[in-house]
Amino acid sequence: MPSRALDGDTLVSPVYLAGSTHTGDPALQPLLDCGFVLTGDEYGNVYVNSPDQRLRLGYMPEGPDYTLWTITAHRNPFAEPEWMATFDAPTPTELVTAFTSALADCHRDDPSNAPIGPSSSAEETWLPLKDAGWRHSSAHLVTFVTASDGLAGLTYSGRFLPRKDELRGERQRWLLWGGQDGYLERWYATFTSGVPTQLIAAATARLADPDPVLRYERDVPRRNHPAALVRPVPPPTPTPLDVQRVAAARAQSLGHQHAAAHTPASASKATSPAPRHGQRSAARI
Repeated sequence: MPSRALDGDTLVSPVYLAGSTHTGDPALQPLLDCGFVLTGDEYGNVYVNSPDQRLRLGYMPEGPDYTLWTITAHRNPFAEPEWMATFDAPTPTELVTAFTSALADCHRDDPSNAPIGPSSSAEETWLPLKDAGWRHSSAHLVTFVTASDGLAGLTYSGRFLPRKDELRGERQRWLLWGGQDGYLERWYATFTSGVPTQLIAAATARLADPDPVLRYERDVPRRNHPAALVRPVPPPTPTPLDVQRVAAARAQSLGHQHAAAHTPASASKATSPAPRHGQRSAARI
């Protein structure tokens, strides 16, 4: 069970069928914790930038399309992006959080440089999925890694992709997806060629993690329900201190009952005070 305050009445697994938490806070916090600056606009969109303006995140529920998250890296504040990562509205928030947490770690390690370019071979990005037993195949320079239930996957293109096509969202080097096909039920995440592979691997590792996530049952995408494992959150396990408090309260309660059972009957009767000197007693009838 998570140590933080519960935010949901059910536990859902696998994560790729859980849908979004509908709050950006968990994914924004790792960047805020390492000194990124938060701003917003009058529409409710939120922007988080590194102090040197070379790493930028937009959380845009009121953006121009269904892309909820856009993350970019720049060689200098006025240059076009070197890479871009996007997550759409139904994407499980845990996957975005894994990505931003890895990005925050990179920034802490070297605040003077924005992480740009692959850190290792492309295979690093799908190893967590293969290790979890996902199916792997390839054809015509394209790699496919698919969950055993067929409801999530990664596609990697080894073909030449014009950079501007990638940045416009017309072509994708990496495409992550999950959920049943349907409006706001299947989610998509994309990564251009320059995204460091360790950041994508952080997201795929969370994607392969079998641990359930918290969701309110009404928020789990309807079409995903039959394939997902959805169960109520179990009641909290009492701590040793809780047990001691209950035992002490029970002992005190039994002690009061025992004392009441042995109180003499005469002591429980009300007695009239003796008349004071000079005061007449009540008249006899």
